[in-house]
Amino acid sequence: MMFLSNLSKHWLSLCAVVMMASPAMAQVVSPTTTYPNKTVRFVSNFAPGGPADVLARSMADALQSSLKQTFIVENKPGAGGNLGADMVAKSAADGYTVLFGIDTTFTVNPFIYKTMPFKPTDLKPVMVLASSGLLVGTYSGKQFKSMKDLISAAKTKTLNFSSAGNGSPGHLAAEIFTDAADIKIQHVPYKGNTPAVTAVMSGEVDAGALATPGMLPHVKTGRINALAVTSRKRSKLAPDVPTVAELGLKDLELEVLYVVMVPSATPDAVVQTLQNAMRNALNQPDIKTRLLNLDLAYEGLTGKAAHTRFQELTIRYARIVQSTGMESE
Repeated sequence: MMFLSNLSKHWLSLCAVVMMASPAMAQVVSPTTTYPNKTVRFVSNFAPGGPADVLARSMADALQSSLKQTFIVENKPGAGGNLGADMVAKSAADGYTVLFGIDTTFTVNPFIYKTMPFKPTDLKPVMVLASSGLLVGTYSGKQFKSMKDLISAAKTKTLNFSSAGNGSPGHLAAEIFTDAADIKIQHVPYKGNTPAVTAVMSGEVDAGALATPGMLPHVKTGRINALAVTSRKRSKLAPDVPTVAELGLKDLELEVLYVVMVPSATPDAVVQTLQNAMRNALNQPDIKTRLLNLDLAYEGLTGKAAHTRFQELTIRYARIVQSTGMESE
C-alpha cells in the first residue's frame, strides 16, 4: 500500500508537470521575440554515441540553422539519467539549458532509486520526439535460435542479460521478461549501450534487449542471433525480425520514448519556440533519414498526448518494479 501511495503522489506530480506544457492550459505569456539570443546547451543524460545523443546532436544542428543561434551538446551520463536531469532541473528556467533523454529517467527511476536528486515537478516536457523498440539478441555460441529456445532455457537456469546501466531500457526489458514470461534472468549493467552489445557479441553474457543499430552489425556477421524486436511494429532496419507480439508474447512489448525537457518555470513562449523549431526539424528529409538509421519512429507529442504516454508507461512500470523487485544497485 505504501508503494501504491508513493506511485499516486509521483504520478500526480508528473501529470501536473506534463499538463503545464499543454497549449490549452498554458499561462498567457508575451511572445519572446529575442529567444534565443545566446548559446543554447542541450544536455544529453546518457553516454555519447547512443540514440539519444545522436538525436540531440542532429537537433542542435537543425535548430542552429533555423534559429540562427549556437546550439551545443553536453553529455552528463550517470545514475540512469538522473545526473543530467538534475543538472537541467537546477539550471535557470530560461530555455538555454535543455534536457535530451529518454522516458525511463521519469517513468522508472523514481521507483528504483531510494532517493532522487530532483522532483518530477522540477521539469516539464517540451516534446516526445520519437520512440523505438529494442532488439532481443543472443550470443551465437549459445545456440538460442528463437524466443522459444531462450524462454525454455531461462525456465530451467538463470541467463545473463546485459544493459546500458541500472534503470536503462535494457534493464527494464530484462525485468519485463522476468515478470511476463516467468523466467530467470540476471541483469548485468554496463556503462553504455556499446559495451552492453559487446558483452553479448563476445559471449560474456547470454543475451540482451538493446538498441537495434548497435546490434545489427554483429547480427550480420553472425556473432549475434536476432530473435525479436520489442516494438509494436517491425523495425525498418531489420524487417525480417518478428515483433514479440507476432510471436505470441505481446506482454514483452517495450518502446523507449526520446524526450526533451526544460525546468518547469520556463516561459511557455520559449517552450513553444522550441516545439515549433523541433517539429519543423523532424520533418526535414535529412532528419527523417537520421531517425530511420537510428531505428526511431516519429512521435512529435506535446501537451495532453505526451501526458497520456507518460501516464501509461509510469503505471505499467511501477507495477513491474513492484512485482520483480527491480533495483538500481
